Amino acid sequence: MDQLEYRIRRSDRARHARIVVDADGVEVVVPRRMALRHVEPFIASKRPWIERTLRRYAVARETGAVRIDLRDGGSVPYLGEDLYLRVRVEPGRTRPHVARRGGTLIVKVGRTAHVRVAVERWFRRRAREEIAPRLDAATARAGTEYTKLTIRAQRTRWASCSSTGAMSFNWRLLMAPAEIVDYVVEHEVAHLERLDHSARFWALVERRVPDYREHERWLRQHGPALRF
Repeated sequence: MDQLEYRIRRSDRARHARIVVDADGVEVVVPRRMALRHVEPFIASKRPWIERTLRRYAVARETGAVRIDLRDGGSVPYLGEDLYLRVRVEPGRTRPHVARRGGTLIVKVGRTAHVRVAVERWFRRRAREEIAPRLDAATARAGTEYTKLTIRAQRTRWASCSSTGAMSFNWRLLMAPAEIVDYVVEHEVAHLERLDHSARFWALVERRVPDYREHERWLRQHGPALRF
Protein backbone atom coordinates (compact mmCIF):
# COMPACT_ATOMS: atom_id res chain seq x y z
CA MET A 1 0.00 0.00 0.00
CA ASP A 2 1.34 3.43 -0.98
CA GLN A 3 2.40 5.79 1.76
CA LEU A 4 -0.20 8.48 2.40
CA GLU A 5 1.35 11.92 2.82
CA TYR A 6 -0.04 14.19 5.52
CA ARG A 7 1.01 16.97 7.84
CA ILE A 8 0.35 17.19 11.58
CA ARG A 9 -0.78 20.31 13.40
CA ARG A 10 -1.07 20.48 17.18
CA SER A 11 -3.92 22.53 18.59
CA ASP A 12 -4.58 23.78 22.11
CA ARG A 13 -8.30 23.92 21.31
CA ALA A 14 -8.66 20.39 19.91
CA ARG A 15 -10.17 17.83 22.25
CA HIS A 16 -9.94 14.96 19.80
CA ALA A 17 -7.89 14.23 16.70
CA ARG A 18 -9.50 15.12 13.40
CA ILE A 19 -8.54 15.00 9.74
CA VAL A 20 -8.93 17.83 7.26
CA VAL A 21 -8.73 17.01 3.55
CA ASP A 22 -8.73 19.84 1.02
CA ALA A 23 -6.99 20.97 -2.15
CA ASP A 24 -3.75 21.44 -0.18
CA GLY A 25 -3.65 17.81 0.93
CA VAL A 26 -4.23 16.03 4.22
CA GLU A 27 -3.82 17.61 7.64
CA VAL A 28 -4.21 15.86 10.98
CA VAL A 29 -5.16 18.19 13.82
CA VAL A 30 -4.29 16.68 17.20
CA PRO A 31 -4.60 17.83 20.83
CA ARG A 32 -1.43 19.26 22.33
CA ARG A 33 -0.86 16.25 24.61
CA MET A 34 -1.70 13.48 22.15
CA ALA A 35 1.21 11.09 21.53
CA LEU A 36 2.29 11.07 17.90
CA ARG A 37 2.39 7.27 17.85
CA HIS A 38 -1.42 7.34 17.74
CA VAL A 39 -1.55 9.38 14.53
CA GLU A 40 -0.65 6.60 12.09
CA PRO A 41 -3.35 4.16 13.32
CA PHE A 42 -5.87 6.99 13.25
CA ILE A 43 -4.96 7.82 9.64
CA ALA A 44 -5.17 4.12 8.70
CA SER A 45 -8.68 3.85 10.12
CA LYS A 46 -9.84 6.79 8.00
CA ARG A 47 -7.85 5.97 4.87
CA PRO A 48 -10.79 4.91 2.62
CA TRP A 49 -12.58 8.22 3.31
CA ILE A 50 -9.35 10.21 2.83
CA GLU A 51 -8.65 8.58 -0.53
CA ARG A 52 -12.22 9.11 -1.76
CA THR A 53 -12.01 12.78 -0.84
CA LEU A 54 -8.62 13.23 -2.52
CA ARG A 55 -10.02 11.61 -5.68
CA ARG A 56 -12.90 14.11 -5.72
CA TYR A 57 -10.40 16.98 -5.61
CA ALA A 58 -8.39 15.40 -8.43
CA VAL A 59 -11.49 14.93 -10.59
CA ALA A 60 -12.58 18.51 -9.97
CA ARG A 61 -9.18 19.76 -11.14
CA GLU A 62 -9.11 17.51 -14.20
CA THR A 63 -12.63 18.17 -15.47
CA GLY A 64 -12.03 21.89 -15.51
CA ALA A 65 -15.75 22.67 -15.13
CA VAL A 66 -14.73 25.57 -12.87
CA ARG A 67 -11.88 27.66 -14.20
CA ILE A 68 -10.03 30.14 -12.02
CA ASP A 69 -7.13 32.17 -13.36
CA LEU A 70 -6.08 35.24 -11.36
CA ARG A 71 -3.70 36.60 -13.98
CA ASP A 72 -4.38 39.56 -16.24
CA GLY A 73 -6.69 38.27 -18.95
CA GLY A 74 -7.82 35.35 -16.76
CA SER A 75 -11.21 34.87 -15.18
CA VAL A 76 -13.04 33.88 -12.02
CA PRO A 77 -16.54 32.37 -11.77
CA TYR A 78 -19.18 34.48 -10.09
CA LEU A 79 -22.73 33.19 -9.55
CA GLY A 80 -22.77 31.28 -12.81
CA GLU A 81 -20.88 33.69 -15.04
CA ASP A 82 -17.21 34.35 -15.71
CA LEU A 83 -15.73 37.68 -14.68
CA TYR A 84 -12.68 38.52 -16.77
CA LEU A 85 -9.73 40.03 -14.93
CA ARG A 86 -7.88 43.17 -15.88
CA VAL A 87 -4.94 43.32 -13.50
CA ARG A 88 -3.03 46.58 -13.27
CA VAL A 89 0.18 46.54 -11.26
CA GLU A 90 0.96 50.05 -10.05
CA PRO A 91 4.25 50.15 -8.10
CA GLY A 92 3.87 52.25 -4.99
CA ARG A 93 0.16 51.55 -4.54
CA THR A 94 -0.39 50.60 -0.90
CA ARG A 95 -4.11 49.84 -0.96
CA PRO A 96 -5.43 47.37 -3.55
CA HIS A 97 -8.57 48.38 -5.41
CA VAL A 98 -11.04 45.97 -7.00
CA ALA A 99 -14.14 47.05 -8.91
CA ARG A 100 -16.57 45.33 -11.24
CA ARG A 101 -17.41 46.89 -14.57
CA GLY A 102 -20.02 44.71 -16.27
CA GLY A 103 -18.39 41.35 -16.95
CA THR A 104 -14.91 42.60 -16.05
CA LEU A 105 -13.19 42.72 -12.67
CA ILE A 106 -10.60 45.48 -12.56
CA VAL A 107 -7.84 44.80 -10.03
CA LYS A 108 -5.28 47.45 -9.12
CA VAL A 109 -2.43 46.35 -6.87
CA GLY A 110 1.08 47.42 -5.96
CA ARG A 111 2.52 43.97 -6.59
CA THR A 112 1.36 40.93 -8.55
CA ALA A 113 1.58 38.86 -5.36
CA HIS A 114 -1.28 40.95 -3.90
CA VAL A 115 -3.85 39.96 -6.53
CA ARG A 116 -5.22 36.89 -4.75
CA VAL A 117 -5.74 38.67 -1.44
CA ALA A 118 -7.36 41.66 -3.14
CA VAL A 119 -9.81 39.54 -5.12
CA GLU A 120 -10.64 37.43 -2.06
CA ARG A 121 -11.49 40.57 -0.07
CA TRP A 122 -13.78 41.69 -2.88
CA PHE A 123 -15.52 38.29 -2.86
CA ARG A 124 -15.96 38.46 0.92
CA ARG A 125 -17.68 41.83 0.67
CA ARG A 126 -19.88 40.66 -2.16
CA ALA A 127 -20.75 37.47 -0.26
CA ARG A 128 -22.48 39.43 2.48
CA GLU A 129 -24.30 41.57 -0.08
CA GLU A 130 -25.50 38.52 -2.01
CA ILE A 131 -26.29 36.19 0.86
CA ALA A 132 -27.97 38.59 3.32
CA PRO A 133 -31.04 39.33 1.14
CA ARG A 134 -31.37 35.65 0.21
CA LEU A 135 -31.25 34.70 3.88
CA ASP A 136 -33.77 37.37 4.83
CA ALA A 137 -36.17 36.21 2.13
CA ALA A 138 -35.79 32.51 3.00
CA THR A 139 -36.41 33.04 6.72
CA ALA A 140 -39.42 35.24 5.93
CA ARG A 141 -40.90 32.46 3.80
CA ALA A 142 -40.21 29.91 6.53
CA GLY A 143 -41.50 32.11 9.32
CA THR A 144 -38.22 31.81 11.24
CA GLU A 145 -35.45 34.19 12.28
CA TYR A 146 -31.66 34.07 12.48
CA THR A 147 -29.58 35.99 14.99
CA LYS A 148 -26.35 36.73 13.15
CA LEU A 149 -24.71 36.43 9.73
CA THR A 150 -20.96 35.83 9.38
CA ILE A 151 -18.91 35.39 6.20
CA ARG A 152 -15.95 33.07 6.64
CA ALA A 153 -13.45 30.93 4.75
CA GLN A 154 -14.23 27.51 6.16
CA ARG A 155 -11.99 24.77 4.80
CA THR A 156 -14.52 21.95 4.86
CA ARG A 157 -17.97 23.55 5.17
CA TRP A 158 -20.08 25.70 2.90
CA ALA A 159 -22.21 27.02 5.73
CA SER A 160 -23.41 26.33 9.25
CA CYS A 161 -26.25 27.18 11.61
CA SER A 162 -25.76 27.21 15.37
CA SER A 163 -28.28 26.34 18.05
CA THR A 164 -28.61 30.08 18.73
CA GLY A 165 -29.57 30.84 15.14
CA ALA A 166 -26.20 32.28 14.12
CA MET A 167 -25.50 31.73 10.42
CA SER A 168 -22.09 31.38 8.81
CA PHE A 169 -21.47 31.13 5.05
CA ASN A 170 -18.32 30.45 3.07
CA TRP A 171 -17.43 33.29 0.67
CA ARG A 172 -16.31 30.72 -1.90
CA LEU A 173 -19.98 29.93 -2.53
CA LEU A 174 -20.06 32.96 -4.81
CA MET A 175 -17.93 31.03 -7.29
CA ALA A 176 -20.82 28.55 -7.68
CA PRO A 177 -23.95 29.16 -9.77
CA ALA A 178 -26.67 31.28 -8.14
CA GLU A 179 -29.00 28.30 -7.72
CA ILE A 180 -26.35 26.55 -5.62
CA VAL A 181 -26.10 29.56 -3.32
CA ASP A 182 -29.90 29.65 -3.05
CA TYR A 183 -29.93 25.97 -2.12
CA VAL A 184 -27.27 26.33 0.59
CA VAL A 185 -29.22 29.22 2.09
CA GLU A 186 -32.42 27.15 2.17
CA HIS A 187 -30.48 24.24 3.66
CA GLU A 188 -29.26 26.36 6.56
CA VAL A 189 -32.66 28.00 7.09
CA ALA A 190 -34.14 24.50 7.43
CA HIS A 191 -31.67 23.94 10.27
CA LEU A 192 -33.43 26.68 12.22
CA GLU A 193 -36.26 24.16 12.54
CA ARG A 194 -34.32 20.89 12.51
CA LEU A 195 -30.75 21.12 13.80
CA ASP A 196 -29.78 17.72 12.43
CA HIS A 197 -29.70 15.76 9.18
CA SER A 198 -32.57 13.44 9.99
CA ALA A 199 -35.18 12.20 7.52
CA ARG A 200 -37.49 14.98 8.72
CA PHE A 201 -34.83 17.56 7.96
CA TRP A 202 -34.33 16.33 4.39
CA ALA A 203 -38.10 16.17 3.87
CA LEU A 204 -38.26 19.83 4.89
CA VAL A 205 -35.45 20.71 2.49
CA GLU A 206 -37.13 18.83 -0.36
CA ARG A 207 -40.38 20.72 0.12
CA ARG A 208 -38.48 23.99 -0.30
CA VAL A 209 -35.93 22.85 -2.90
CA PRO A 210 -37.40 19.85 -4.81
CA ASP A 211 -34.21 19.33 -6.85
CA TYR A 212 -31.83 19.68 -3.90
CA ARG A 213 -30.14 16.36 -4.74
CA GLU A 214 -28.83 17.82 -7.99
CA HIS A 215 -27.33 20.74 -6.08
CA GLU A 216 -25.73 18.37 -3.57
CA ARG A 217 -24.17 16.42 -6.44
CA TRP A 218 -22.85 19.63 -8.01
CA LEU A 219 -21.18 20.64 -4.75
CA ARG A 220 -19.61 17.21 -4.29
CA GLN A 221 -18.28 17.17 -7.85
CA HIS A 222 -17.21 20.78 -8.35
CA GLY A 223 -16.95 22.21 -4.86
CA PRO A 224 -13.30 21.20 -4.41
CA ALA A 225 -12.35 23.39 -7.40
CA LEU A 226 -13.81 26.56 -5.89
CA ARG A 227 -10.48 27.78 -4.57
CA PHE A 228 -7.98 30.41 -5.61
